[in-house]
Amino acid sequence: MSRALFRSALLAGAILTPTLARAVPPSATDTGAIVYTPADFARFAPRTALDMLNQLPGFTIRSEDGGRGLGQATENVLINGQRVANKSGGAIDELQRTNAASVERIELVDAARLGIAGLSGQVANVVLKAEKKGQGQFEWKPQIRAHYAYPRIINGSASWSDKAGPFDYKLSVQTQGGRGAFGGPITITDGAGNVIERRSERFRALSELPRFAATTKIDGWGSSEGNVTLAYTPYWTHSDITDRRVRADGDNRTRFTKQRQSNGSVFDANADYSFALGPGRLKVIGVHKFDHEPTDTVQTTRFDSGRPDEGVRFFRLARISETIGRAEYDWKIGRNSFQLSLERADNRLDQRGRLSLLDPAGNFVEQEFPGGSGIVQERRYESLLTFSRALSPKLDVQLVGGGEISKLKRVDGNLPARKFFRPKGSLTLGWRPSAPWDVSLKFNRKVGQISFYDFLSQPRLAEDRQNSGNPDLVPPQSWEAELEVGRKLGPWGQTRLRAFRHWITDIIDIIPIGEDGDGVGNLPRASETGFEWTSTFTLDPMGFKGAKLDTGLFVQRTRVRDPLTGDLRPISGSQKLGINVGLRHDIPGSKWAWGVSANHNVSARDYYLNEIGHGWEGPWFDEWFVENKDVAGLKVRATVVNLSNARHRNDRLVYAGRRNVSPLLFRQQNNQLIGPIFMLSVQGSF
Repeated sequence: MSRALFRSALLAGAILTPTLARAVPPSATDTGAIVYTPADFARFAPRTALDMLNQLPGFTIRSEDGGRGLGQATENVLINGQRVANKSGGAIDELQRTNAASVERIELVDAARLGIAGLSGQVANVVLKAEKKGQGQFEWKPQIRAHYAYPRIINGSASWSDKAGPFDYKLSVQTQGGRGAFGGPITITDGAGNVIERRSERFRALSELPRFAATTKIDGWGSSEGNVTLAYTPYWTHSDITDRRVRADGDNRTRFTKQRQSNGSVFDANADYSFALGPGRLKVIGVHKFDHEPTDTVQTTRFDSGRPDEGVRFFRLARISETIGRAEYDWKIGRNSFQLSLERADNRLDQRGRLSLLDPAGNFVEQEFPGGSGIVQERRYESLLTFSRALSPKLDVQLVGGGEISKLKRVDGNLPARKFFRPKGSLTLGWRPSAPWDVSLKFNRKVGQISFYDFLSQPRLAEDRQNSGNPDLVPPQSWEAELEVGRKLGPWGQTRLRAFRHWITDIIDIIPIGEDGDGVGNLPRASETGFEWTSTFTLDPMGFKGAKLDTGLFVQRTRVRDPLTGDLRPISGSQKLGINVGLRHDIPGSKWAWGVSANHNVSARDYYLNEIGHGWEGPWFDEWFVENKDVAGLKVRATVVNLSNARHRNDRLVYAGRRNVSPLLFRQQNNQLIGPIFMLSVQGSF
């Protein structure tokens, strides 16, 4: 750990140990759990369960990391004490579609007490009431940008929950698309700093992803129960980049890059059923997800001189599937809790890629492109045994051990299938030394995920870059140590500090492939060291009634050895710094609230073999809102983002060959307008 990072951690630790009020909130229980009831959130007028969760003081929601299969849990949110084990949004997605009136309470508990493999630190358990009558909710969220972007008028969600006999069901529709846009100047200079080209670029993108879902909960015989979720998401996306290029040599031109995804769709089904069996309880889970993803990218260049247009087209039809079967058996012996899990996962990518070039007659002619098509599949078996025990009223331990066996292959290639055995496991300690404090320490052995797309060639036309496929890619593995410390500050709120150190093998990065190609591959070793500090400060004690301040600070230092120079450098694109500050004021005695927030992020450069790039937006993004909690029974919020004029920036260094031995060919610098973004939110119930 660098000296600067060490000093920052010491400063955060010093701030974390104030001598403010030592009182335990009145909702604290003897088990160390903190219980929040709907009354604690009344001033925010929440309409969904997720609205409540977002207002938990000092709590950072962590979604599932999209890792291998279902495996160990990473989402730190439970519903009725159970992990929502699916690949389609998990508990957070479910709570977004759950009416706030259905929430009985929210418990903040130490993960080591739960017996759920993978969790550490503080976990939110949302306890829901049984449905008694039908209830619905909706939200309309239009968005308009001042510059370049298409407006987004049809945006929002609606859901209906009801009960029919032994079935609780929920029907929902939710739009998940978005808009993006920026535009402005780009300057290109040669190795000596002379301007050789000026560009005026406009980028805009839109996506529409309506998700239709139906969820059913079944109360079976005895204590058995089951859940079934079916979801279908058709989608349409497209993006356009238009840039005018004025060159020093007079060979001016205009380039158009268009990407379309039409008639794409995702279907996913999740089902689970649990019942008493012998001394314990068995839960069986089935998951299937299928993505039909056609992508058409066309790039053409028109010359002022009148010479024939140049162009390239890449069409990719991808079919992606994942099927998971999992069984979990839980039982207790005295104060000891056990869980044995068995899982099988089948993943498959079938990609058909076609590369075409524009001929002088204006027709696209298909080229030989064998690296752009193929089938990649993996079959994996995993088994884990979890042991949990309360060693004392203040100390809990959880131990997880097991491993996975996998078989990975290119079905249509001539390379033999590769087989792997990878151990997995973790040790978690949860300690509550005194009423205001909680401490969690976790040591973890983790196997990461890989993208099957990286096994095949993927032209990046907008960046003028060709990523070669790599059939030898393997998942990264890591040893991880994390320490999390939380302190309740009585009437002032609470604060948490998480420090971590990760030792990674087979890190995913850009590596040389062949004589002059590059693509995604594995580097031997890397490390990540840093901390995350989040706090919620209630300002009532200082006379600012109804106000609270949410803060977050993330600092990280990463290291990997560059495959060309042999020098240590940051992991490509890794986050180095994140700062978030937000003030919310619910005006006492009124239905009005207002707030302002700002965030600042710094990331590492992206390292390729022939170039180094750094893209970012900022330096600061601000957000301002005003909210009325009862406009004819509706909750209405108006928001404006980016009044501080954060801009889209890029600094790209491109070399004539390998960057460690070749001169600089050109430098590209973007400084482009994003502009303000105006949003409206209207929430209601029916």
